Amino acid sequence: MTLRTLRTFLCCRNPVVTIINGSGRLYFHQTGVCKDALQADRGFKPSKVAVVTKTTRYEFEQQRYLCAGLSEEPLKQLLALKGSSYSGLLERHNIHTRNVGHIVNNLQKQGMEVRVVKRGEYDEDTVRWADAIVSAGGDGTMLLVASKVFDKNKPVIGVNTDPERSEGHLCLPVHYTHAFSEALRKLKKGDFRWQWRQRIRIHLEGTGINPTPVDLHEQQMSLEQHTKAHRITTNSQHRRTHETYNSPYLLPVRGLNEIFIGESLSSRASYYEISIDDGPWEKQKSSGLSVCTGTGSKAWSYNINKLVEQTVEDVLRIGKEKTSLDIPLNQEVIRSVTEAYNEALIFSPEENRVFFSVREPIVNRVFSNSRQRGFASKVCVRSRCWDACMVVDGGTSFEFNDGAIATISLHEEDLLKTVLLDD
Repeated sequence: MTLRTLRTFLCCRNPVVTIINGSGRLYFHQTGVCKDALQADRGFKPSKVAVVTKTTRYEFEQQRYLCAGLSEEPLKQLLALKGSSYSGLLERHNIHTRNVGHIVNNLQKQGMEVRVVKRGEYDEDTVRWADAIVSAGGDGTMLLVASKVFDKNKPVIGVNTDPERSEGHLCLPVHYTHAFSEALRKLKKGDFRWQWRQRIRIHLEGTGINPTPVDLHEQQMSLEQHTKAHRITTNSQHRRTHETYNSPYLLPVRGLNEIFIGESLSSRASYYEISIDDGPWEKQKSSGLSVCTGTGSKAWSYNINKLVEQTVEDVLRIGKEKTSLDIPLNQEVIRSVTEAYNEALIFSPEENRVFFSVREPIVNRVFSNSRQRGFASKVCVRSRCWDACMVVDGGTSFEFNDGAIATISLHEEDLLKTVLLDD
């Protein structure tokens, strides 16, 4: 089977591929996402493209201090006092700006109408105007861009505009940052595969809910400011909130990476009840709850649950002492066990399931924790918190206090259309 034939096979069937070491066999697992992946063969030819650009650290510091009446020279001095380099920030800003220009120029050369939008100006009108959207930044910009796209047939493509300082898991391979014309050529020919990433939807119900979000993307809030922002939206909508949303209310965002639920003050334990896949409710206290997609399984969720070699070595040594088994404790075995465990935490962005993680659960005669982590189709959480929030992809915060109930699930109409392109 040739590489192109294999790629077509994978594209048409949209599988998750697992290589089994030892036998060398390939197992193709059919996911629940059935798509017209052959559309890639017809090429990617949008007429109108919106390029959404990140706010660089240089721009952020300028907005933060120049608006307060601080001129350029005092800004340099202030940054130096904080241990930041003004010239370094300006250099990274210029690199990002040049790469954005490279993207825009190549799109225009292909005859596409391009609209460049700062992330702070990105809105639903931009999404409606565009046939496709390019996120020009890192993973944070990609998450923001995806949060406003509700049409599963509208492609979103991420380009990492500063790959030396940003990982960019959700972006095209870094090779295409400086060779975007090559990426466009492959896209136009259909030499790529569509990937529909699952996204989380949330329904809120119960007493005292407030479905108005607080946008965290462009803000740097203290805990007091964050709480005040929620109080303002709650007070301004108090009557409408309690009179209108008596049945489950679908929140106006979708989670591409994860949902986090917990007290705003991180040192305070979060008290809630949880039900997995319509199972019994369980009272829990913990440092918070994370629910992620396959896309998010490489991000925060992975770092919550991963093991380090030191921990694995300690466990293997205890196991050896308790069982008298001849367990080798050399570095090769320890590394192999660690990698195998951590790799099992990652799953395909296309898989129709979520992964929940209870952070640092408290277990005593009142609170239990039958499952600290695991896969699920649906997660329900009833808040018993004092000053808690539910944060979607680290950028959108909803008040989530005593009496509010969140139902977290996946639906096919919420899928995000992205591109897989070989390096």
